Amino acid sequence: MQRRNEWLSTKRYQKALLGIVAGAMALATVQVEAQTLDQNFDGKDHYRFVIVPKAVAPWFDSVNAGAEQAARMIEAQSGAEVEIVYSAPQESQVAIQNQILEQAIATRPDGIAVDPLDANANRAILQEALDQGIKVVIFDSPAPEGLEVSSVGNDFCEQAQIASQRLVELLGEEGQVAIMMGTPTAPNHAIRVRCHQAVFSEYPDIEVVATGINNDSIVQAQNQAATIMQAHPDLDGWVVSEASGPIGIGQALKEGGKVGEVQLVGLERLPEMLQLVEEGVADSTVANRPEAQGYWTVQALWQQVLDVAAPDYMDTGVDLITRDNLGDFQ
Repeated sequence: MQRRNEWLSTKRYQKALLGIVAGAMALATVQVEAQTLDQNFDGKDHYRFVIVPKAVAPWFDSVNAGAEQAARMIEAQSGAEVEIVYSAPQESQVAIQNQILEQAIATRPDGIAVDPLDANANRAILQEALDQGIKVVIFDSPAPEGLEVSSVGNDFCEQAQIASQRLVELLGEEGQVAIMMGTPTAPNHAIRVRCHQAVFSEYPDIEVVATGINNDSIVQAQNQAATIMQAHPDLDGWVVSEASGPIGIGQALKEGGKVGEVQLVGLERLPEMLQLVEEGVADSTVANRPEAQGYWTVQALWQQVLDVAAPDYMDTGVDLITRDNLGDFQ
């Protein structure tokens, strides 16, 4: 079993690295195309793109920062003014997100980028935008089935597999684990949960004893984690499905005196997450690249406005961050 475990781990890490390389190649192709856009097309002198994340959360602030970087690049390249309108729901509720999308459509922007909270519930409003000639790009999520739109993200299953495999190794292939699920209707969160569960099912001595729902909220994650660890005092480890969960879990571990007793493998690279790794509260984190997602989402919208085909899917890659390489990400 140990040799099999090592093989699986090595294979997954290698595949993650290959994904990064492939993503970089795809992005390089987009960049080359973008560099020739102003030479081949007569664009407008003003563009307005609306960014609609799942909720107010630090990870999405990084997406917005990448979107603003892309806007400045387009301005320098084309001479046009590019306006980024960042409209985040105060809570992870699809009704609120759809209301924001409806309001955005009414303002007739050039393009809308959205991280769907529920592919089924968001589909009709996104189709309405397309029907009105507004360009749509999905980020941090697969594109909803049936919508002909580009998406920018990463391999969410691979990201989860790396994290859950890491936890299995830390626990010596046995123990009780819990999964913080984020927002269960969100496509990327749901994919990660399924792939966590698939990895754990490969090990007969690993038992998933609890799941929590934190809806992209650090506070909810902390409360859920504290409750679960009280109900399961023999819990050995945590994995998560989005960026806020591990920060809340880390706080619960500190307050409950569980640091070193309960292992945590997080997701993403928010400063609070990196601090947890540095302090030894978390072993590691498997992080995607939100700034890159924001940047290439706006690039894709701009290309589509100029009637230049954007790739159907752009993978911006992931990084496994441990205390050994933490300095590269701080």
